[in-house]
Amino acid sequence: MRNGTAVAAAFLIPLTVLAATLAERDAAFIGKRRTFWSYVKPVAAPVPAGAKNPVDAFLLEALAAKKLTFSPVADKHTLVRRVTLDLTGLPPKPEEVDAFVNDKSPNAYEKLVDRLMASKHYGERWGLRWLDVVRYADTNGFELDAERTHAWRYRDYVIDSFNANKKYDRFLQEQIAGDELWPGNNEALIATGFLRAGPEHVVGGNVDEEQNRQEVLTEMTTITGSALLGMTLQCARCHNHKFDPIPQSDHYRLQAVFASTEGKEIAYVSEADRKAYEEAKKAYDAKIKVFDDAVKKIDAPYKKQIMDERRKKLDPEHLAALEIPKDKRTKEQQVLAKEAEDQITPLWDEVVALLPADEKAKRYAIRKERHAVEYTEPMHPGMAYAVANMEKTPDTHILKIGDHKMKLDVVPAGLPQVLVDPAANFPQTAVGRRTSLAQWLTSKENPLTARVMVNRIWQFRFGTGLVGTPNDFGALGARPTNQKLLDWLAVEFMDKGWDIRHIDRMLVLSNAYRQATSRDAAKAAIDPDNKLYWRMNKRRLEGEAIRDSVLAASGALNTKMYGPGVRVPIEKEVYDLIFTEHETDNLWPLPLDKTEMSRRSVYLLNKRTVRLPMLANFDQPDTMSSCAMRSTSTHALQALNLMNSGFMQEQSKRMAERLERDCKGKRGCEIEQAYRLSLGRKPSTEETRMALQFLSGDNVLSDFTLALFNRNEFVYVP
Repeated sequence: MRNGTAVAAAFLIPLTVLAATLAERDAAFIGKRRTFWSYVKPVAAPVPAGAKNPVDAFLLEALAAKKLTFSPVADKHTLVRRVTLDLTGLPPKPEEVDAFVNDKSPNAYEKLVDRLMASKHYGERWGLRWLDVVRYADTNGFELDAERTHAWRYRDYVIDSFNANKKYDRFLQEQIAGDELWPGNNEALIATGFLRAGPEHVVGGNVDEEQNRQEVLTEMTTITGSALLGMTLQCARCHNHKFDPIPQSDHYRLQAVFASTEGKEIAYVSEADRKAYEEAKKAYDAKIKVFDDAVKKIDAPYKKQIMDERRKKLDPEHLAALEIPKDKRTKEQQVLAKEAEDQITPLWDEVVALLPADEKAKRYAIRKERHAVEYTEPMHPGMAYAVANMEKTPDTHILKIGDHKMKLDVVPAGLPQVLVDPAANFPQTAVGRRTSLAQWLTSKENPLTARVMVNRIWQFRFGTGLVGTPNDFGALGARPTNQKLLDWLAVEFMDKGWDIRHIDRMLVLSNAYRQATSRDAAKAAIDPDNKLYWRMNKRRLEGEAIRDSVLAASGALNTKMYGPGVRVPIEKEVYDLIFTEHETDNLWPLPLDKTEMSRRSVYLLNKRTVRLPMLANFDQPDTMSSCAMRSTSTHALQALNLMNSGFMQEQSKRMAERLERDCKGKRGCEIEQAYRLSLGRKPSTEETRMALQFLSGDNVLSDFTLALFNRNEFVYVP
């Protein structure tokens, strides 16, 4: 057997490194890479002369170096539609377009921006984007994908925070450590739902609890790195990062910050309110039990029939274990009996398939009545889907290849060593770890937090970030197209009190934002990807904004805010048997109040394993991981959905009815209003002529409104 020296030589690893402490190895691994641009504190360069808005000044300086200039300003109809869709996610109303177009004052556009930012829809629009980043959904994901009854309060917290212009440092601190920093503050408690927003593998039966716990901690660590710091910490779970100065120990140092944290549903109501709720819930449960008992009674003989048949097919070992009384089974027999029960117990649809027609009809009627009662279920007056500190904090180990069974060195709670002095003190007590993390994240000494957020704001308004990889500011991420501008914005953001709306307003008021989207061949030859922003990027709306715009144009939009996620009809191909008479278990019950189904898309039930085809086809993220920037695909299903789906057919008819009602059958009025409601402008002479010709044949008005919904102009921000 070769000695240690020979082994080291074989792998070209110096013995000095093998003998070094973990801290020394980490320091050697990080080395001079501390000077990488994103790990160095941003410094604001002087604003170049030549423009009133600093954004324009920095962009014009970069454009001038390439002998380029801005494109002309877009016309007022384009501007009002663009900024309204951008800031609210809804199209402008005809009267709002008229008011802006007819306002000749020099600050007309500024007044428009301020009005839109004061709208409640501003927070809904921003909320959707933030929920993408933190991979929020109303269910756990994986095979069971159970609903999280109270998770929606975090979604509402996010929307409220953007509408209240909550400063970003407070916003982050509440989400990381709201329960520690502001004990007794319900909003801060709800905010910690950020740490539980991702998927969680919750299963019954025999599970490895330690592995499940490890996955939860990994989720917390990963989202903190990607969403808040633009660091790919997940890549250091199994080994030192292959490209960035993030040793494997850093993944677990940050994970140790959350080691004392556990998910918990926490009530925050008075004793009187709690008792009133419990009494109402008890009465509700009694009503539901009557229905469930009736269904069980119908199912019982057919369920027994299936189980008896399957029992005969069990192997002798499992059958023997099953026949032993529960209280006399050994541990091994308990496992075998549980496996046997799983094998012979039928699913509900297997039982339903065996029912005679009359029993099936009776069962369906009971289930239908049950689901009507479900919508009377009392809602808990105050329950946060939050986190809390455990009494005892377990040690955190570096895990070989990320396997919880292969523990290596114990590591203390701490921060990424490339960003801080690893020798600096960090709390090791159960309470205070997350507080220290939250305070460090929002410190002006942190080089990443402000940069990452201003880049997200920029990306939201211009379509692409100054850093094209918003969740990755590392070596494999894109380099800033204008680092001077990015760093100036980051410093300005912090100096102005971490005010998101201040930066947002500056961007949408800039001449860069107000440019036309038209291409210029000469400029495109120099900067084909528009990295210098010599024109405005044309961007397609998200699926949610397309759906909301359709509802707004048809007049069906319900602008009610907040509350539990709402179910809307989905195609039976997506969820088997839902709409099949007498063969459904009503797995997807719809609201009794049908106007609820016309709520904004941000309030729809976001189920990880069942997505609405319209939203999925237009690139809604899967919520299993952080979505920094939605992809923009183009495929046939999008056109088919916009043309043929039940939702689009229904809304085109609703819009036609609206036009007929408002215009009293005057065809010219109907055509003009249809354009104004859907596209924010009047039709041209040629468009009017073509519309009249289209409607003079066999086509009805709803065919015309459907055609407008299918125009590129409708689904793109101009």
